[in-house]
This record gives sequence, structure tokens and C-alpha cells, in this order.
Amino acid sequence: MTATASRISEIGLVIIPSVDQDRSIEFYVQALGFEKRTDMPFGGSYRWVEVYPPNGTTGIALAPPREGGPTGIQTGISLTTDDIDVTHAQLHSSGVDVDAEVSRMGEPIPPMFWFRDPDGNTLMVVQQQ
Repeated sequence: MTATASRISEIGLVIIPSVDQDRSIEFYVQALGFEKRTDMPFGGSYRWVEVYPPNGTTGIALAPPREGGPTGIQTGISLTTDDIDVTHAQLHSSGVDVDAEVSRMGEPIPPMFWFRDPDGNTLMVVQQQ
């Protein structure tokens, strides 16, 4: 297979299903400290919501699942922190459904843990190297 040049320059958004967007906004803003940057109606009865980490350029769109579509998915989203233990403790004390402990597999894999949002979607937090 031959490599071709692409005009794709960055990841702008990842989309995860949210059954109750207000509940999801509260979780991502209050528990995780994200910023809600977009919240507007679209497509008739739908609503488009985007949340971002305070310094982030890639956001998460909290979109209603397609009819019959899944929620509670393994998102593949990895968030970074400069102190995994403090972040784990803060989220745990805030009532976030976090793993019981930080996973430490040894070099070169950084310390990490998973958490679940109110819809059961799983995201990962990884300590920056």
C-alpha cells in the first residue's frame, strides 16, 4: 500500500452517546472541570453539545444515541493529567465511578485508570510522561 498525502490536520471532536445531555454536561463540567463551548439546537428536536478540557483543542460531543444505538461504550478516549494519584483521588471523592486503584504496569507504559460517565461510557486518564 502506498502512502498518500492527506489534508487531515487534527482531531477536532470525538462523539459519545448521551441519553441525558443535561446530566452529561453537569458531569463533564462539574466533576471533570471541562468547559461547555457549544450548546445549540440542530436537526429539529436534537441538541448539539461540545465540552472541552480547559486547555484542550479536541472536544467531546455529547450526542443523543441513534435510535436503538448503544450507550455505555468503551470510547477509546484518553485524557492526560500531570498527577495521576491526585486526579484519581479527586474524581473518586467527587463520586465519579473510577477504577479502585491506579494501574501501574511499569515502563514504558504510564500510570493510568479508567472511569465511567453517567451513561456508562468508559474513558481513560493517563499521567503525562
